[in-house]
Amino acid sequence: MTSSGRGNDSLPPDVVAALRCSVCGDPIGAAGRTLRCDQGHSFDLARQGYVNLLHARIPAGTADTAPMVAARADFLASGAYRALADELARVCASADGLVIDAGAGTGYYLAHVLDAAPAATGLALDVSAVALRRAARAHPRLSAAVWNLWEPWPVGDGVASAVLNVFAPRNGPEFHRVLRPGGLLTVAAPAPDHLDELGDLVLSVDERKDERLDATLGAYFTRTNRTSVRQRVELTPQQVRQAVEMGPTAFHLDRGGRRERLDALTEPQVVTVSFTVTTYRRA
Repeated sequence: MTSSGRGNDSLPPDVVAALRCSVCGDPIGAAGRTLRCDQGHSFDLARQGYVNLLHARIPAGTADTAPMVAARADFLASGAYRALADELARVCASADGLVIDAGAGTGYYLAHVLDAAPAATGLALDVSAVALRRAARAHPRLSAAVWNLWEPWPVGDGVASAVLNVFAPRNGPEFHRVLRPGGLLTVAAPAPDHLDELGDLVLSVDERKDERLDATLGAYFTRTNRTSVRQRVELTPQQVRQAVEMGPTAFHLDRGGRRERLDALTEPQVVTVSFTVTTYRRA
């Protein structure tokens, strides 16, 4: 995977053309490190290379924190979920044009996809500015914008060839709107047995998750395939802590003795890493 960013002075023209003003919805243009619409609304590019398009505060417990992002970056760098990244890259290898990663986090999976799809450009959307500081530097063809995925996206209609969604909120209407006809939607989700050995240190997964996923997206897309990625891996105590601390349970570590149990780990743990990867096409 390419790890060096493209530089932090500007966003690529095709990404700027795809974005919309998050205040009024008008197209925007770039002038140096500033994005501006004709109504005068402007957004500055952060020195780390991402742009924050939000104009409202995010409630506490919504965005990943700096410790959560650090844990995720270290855990993913260990290769523990590399099989999932490889499957996503395989599925999306034919993507061209703009690939939007909805809930991109640190950009790990999108960077793998861009390595496999040389004709594609990536746009990482996430509510965590801390995560996007890393995502903006994850790949030379990756740009990043802070946004709340539950709100209408500051992105034009039909501008994306593919949308990637990995363990993140699924906004079916917006997936459909931003994809061009025939565009690819790829959704990765944990399977019911994912990290099952860790018990309540991680959130449990609904046995009917795939069924609910199809029900949510079926009004907008046709499902084309579903594959499973499943391995047994040995995690060091530090990796176990990272796997827990990078997820939603991190907001509740002080409940139920979770932190004490994590701190007491001294031996490697063999666990199941298990995901489903589902692809859909926009009509």
